[in-house]
Amino acid sequence: MKLYIAEKPSLGRAIADVLPKPHRRDEGCIWVGDGDCVSWCIGHLLEQVEPDVYKPQYKKWTEHDLPIVPEQWQLAPKTATRKQLTVLRKLLKQAVQIVHAGDPDREGQLLVDEVVNYLGVSATKKAAMQRLLISDLNPAAVRRALASLRSNREFIPLSTSALARSRADWLYGINLTRASTLQGRKVGYTGVLSVGRVQTPLLGLVVRRDHDIDNFVSKPFYEVLAHLQEGCEAQPLGSAFYAKWQASEACQPQMDDEGRVLSRALAENVVRRISGQPGEVKSVKNTPGRQAPPLPYSLSALQIDAGKAFSMSAQQVLDSCQALYERHKLITYPRSDSRYLPLEHYGQAQSVLSAITQVASELQDAVAGADTGLKSKAWNDAKVKAHHAIIPTAKKMQAERLSAQETKLYGLIARQYILQFYPPHTFTKTVIDIVIAGGCFRAQATVVKELGWKALLPAKKTRADVKPSKDAQQCLPALKKGDVLHCLKGECVEKHTQAPSHFTDATLLAAMTGIARFVHDNEVRKILKDTDGLGTEATRAGIIELLFRRNFLRREGKQIRATDAGRGLINSLPESTTLPDMTARWESILNAIVEERASYSDFMGGLIPTLHSLVKESCGTLPLALKGVPASKPAYRKSGKKRAAAKPRRKKPASSSSQ
Repeated sequence: MKLYIAEKPSLGRAIADVLPKPHRRDEGCIWVGDGDCVSWCIGHLLEQVEPDVYKPQYKKWTEHDLPIVPEQWQLAPKTATRKQLTVLRKLLKQAVQIVHAGDPDREGQLLVDEVVNYLGVSATKKAAMQRLLISDLNPAAVRRALASLRSNREFIPLSTSALARSRADWLYGINLTRASTLQGRKVGYTGVLSVGRVQTPLLGLVVRRDHDIDNFVSKPFYEVLAHLQEGCEAQPLGSAFYAKWQASEACQPQMDDEGRVLSRALAENVVRRISGQPGEVKSVKNTPGRQAPPLPYSLSALQIDAGKAFSMSAQQVLDSCQALYERHKLITYPRSDSRYLPLEHYGQAQSVLSAITQVASELQDAVAGADTGLKSKAWNDAKVKAHHAIIPTAKKMQAERLSAQETKLYGLIARQYILQFYPPHTFTKTVIDIVIAGGCFRAQATVVKELGWKALLPAKKTRADVKPSKDAQQCLPALKKGDVLHCLKGECVEKHTQAPSHFTDATLLAAMTGIARFVHDNEVRKILKDTDGLGTEATRAGIIELLFRRNFLRREGKQIRATDAGRGLINSLPESTTLPDMTARWESILNAIVEERASYSDFMGGLIPTLHSLVKESCGTLPLALKGVPASKPAYRKSGKKRAAAKPRRKKPASSSSQ
């Protein structure tokens, strides 16, 4: 008997639907016509045991016991899903061949592997185990996946990486949460101070942003514009345009780090010198530009755009995407970090576009204008690993069956896919350098040649009471080097530095994916650019929501701010735990494990000494920033049921509290 083990029942049913009939449903599985069987996990069936399972004394939180490092790691069945584990135990004994059908990502790989290992499957069976990678639950796509089974041994490094991360998150979260909480009690803080290697740097981002805003002092700076016209003062020709003064190195003492002029007197002096004076064109550069369509969505890219367009939280986007994938089968696997597609998908373009016209009728004109003879850079087998970008499937369905949020998200995903069949956006950028009274001025303009894919973007709404900026696109005359111009007047424009904005759902998620720009260490910044940022596609939404549930973050309209408890926690911890640097190094080694450039022992061997050092530092400092801060209260579901808050609970590694 061949046994297929899916990650969840919906995937199991999708697999069974394309296998031989008749089918017979049994407890926790489906028997198919040729005697094979499809069963499933229900998320993680196993979880890391509590510390007191290793030693009963760990039930009480004491500094003396820290850090807690298990000598032999143990998993235990989850109470709620123990019955399904029993089903799999029986089926695995009967199975001659096993097919691993976990989701196509790191956690999906570990989820089934850990069950197979826990239930004592023989080395022979494990060596012969096959891997089924499904990103689209529609029957045709599932059949194609079944025809392309791979050896599960190819994915051992992926599973090892997930296992290392899971255990490291447990070690980090358990020990630093206990250390911080015990120190908090010494200054009168009675709540649990949850610490995680992703959630804490994320909270640190918000705390530091709030601090920068609270302490921001706006400063004026000045720009000088030269209003110019072709010809001389006696015979001006052509239309007027403007050029901006480019301050020289001699002005550096009166400029800030970003090159802004801080001296009004300096700017006004330039205005006096250039008004009514001739100018000479020193150079003209016309640079053709070409902008390819944006790639199809990864989950984070979709969450960011949906946050901007619809004010949806990351968790709302993920939940609606799961419904579009599992319930409606209208999109491919949503927890994807890839923005590329396999070449094999290119042949399905016409059927996918046809489905879009039925599900999203507002995109019919966009589909009609698509040229399936075009192939964007999205189709690239070399950049597709376990899963590909999120795109619509070829399934047709009436849009009335979708919720409002599902409809909006499908529209975004579909439009992004259609863009792959539109020509690039082309333009010419003109830069003219002009010398007036010894000073250098620069005029710039961009002229669109072909809208291309940008013709599909929705028109931006503009408030009627907002006047166009002086920096709005201008038309430049056709000039050449040596041409003489006349400066009609100089203008000093006073501007003010702006405080950074409070984070929103979209910008906080963007910060997590682009965390490198918040790091000052060049080595760490490079590591972060080469990894996925802070957290993963599958965990980011959950980690953000976790900080809200623990009342370390709060919302004010669209703004996300830290609570008193959140600020107190960050200001009390060792600084290294509140920065993304350590997570960057973790992810670098974890990725190296996947690529077989590093090992499990390399990773854990470096972690343990660091853990000892952090625990010692945490226990050696009183968190005075938390003195007088009321303990955060447990959040409540809308149903009125309390969420557990007395002690951090560990869910599956993909969303564990230790992150």
